[in-house]
Amino acid sequence: MKKFFVISLILFLILFTALIKNSTKRIDDEIFLVKENIKDLKKDYEKVKLEHEYLSSAEKLLEFQNLYFENELIKRDIQEIKIIHKNLDNINITELLFNNENE
Repeated sequence: MKKFFVISLILFLILFTALIKNSTKRIDDEIFLVKENIKDLKKDYEKVKLEHEYLSSAEKLLEFQNLYFENELIKRDIQEIKIIHKNLDNINITELLFNNENE
């Protein structure tokens, strides 16, 4: 009876260890995939950030204006910008509100 108990305990421990090892391996694989996805997303983010900063800099915008639009673009005061709403026969013109202004 003692031998049976010791053998069954050893088999249980071996099975339990194999189960723990397999679940740990699966978790490690998932962690690896997530880290790889994060690396890819970071690379994409850096590319998009660089492109945005490059294209939206004041110097580049002025260069693009001169290159593509020549004298077609004119500077406007931001207070002159209005919002036009068109509904069937009605046309409503409202002021452009900024985040720090109350309605």
